Amino acid sequence: MAQPRPLPVDPLAEAKRQWLAHGWTDAADGMTVVTSVMRAQQLLLARVDATLKPFALTFARYEMLRLLAFSRTGRLPLSSVVARLQVHATTVTSTAERLVRDGLILREPHPYDGRAALLALTDAGRDLVERATEALNADVFAQPGLSRGDAAELVAIVARMRKDAGDFTDPRPQPEAL
Repeated sequence: MAQPRPLPVDPLAEAKRQWLAHGWTDAADGMTVVTSVMRAQQLLLARVDATLKPFALTFARYEMLRLLAFSRTGRLPLSSVVARLQVHATTVTSTAERLVRDGLILREPHPYDGRAALLALTDAGRDLVERATEALNADVFAQPGLSRGDAAELVAIVARMRKDAGDFTDPRPQPEAL
């Protein structure tokens, strides 16, 4: 995919200038934060999507496979997947159905709760998620486009924002670099 040519002006800085010019000074910084984070998300997601495309995975499908692979037994209750991925149950169910269809996970009855289901990683799913993780680590995560210091500062700022929004109660400190 061809890289787009950089614009001669930062459109978000121009948007802030316009906000200020229209007298929306109290909202200008917030608008800039929101649109900056959304644009950064677009840029990162484009890199992730390009890396996962050869594996026929979306990031949602990858996240579910990776979550199951991280679990001790390779299986989790559907409700735990919903909670840990922080998405609606309908989204998890839809993603799971596609992964079942592709032979990457199985949907099993819960051993203690007849109303619940377990999602279980297949050998094919484990192999695929390991290969996709290697690619993401090499092509995206090892060099996200920020220095280590900036990355740590950004993660800390966003974690405070997420905590204040009620995303979680007590963040664990990040592990020290090896």
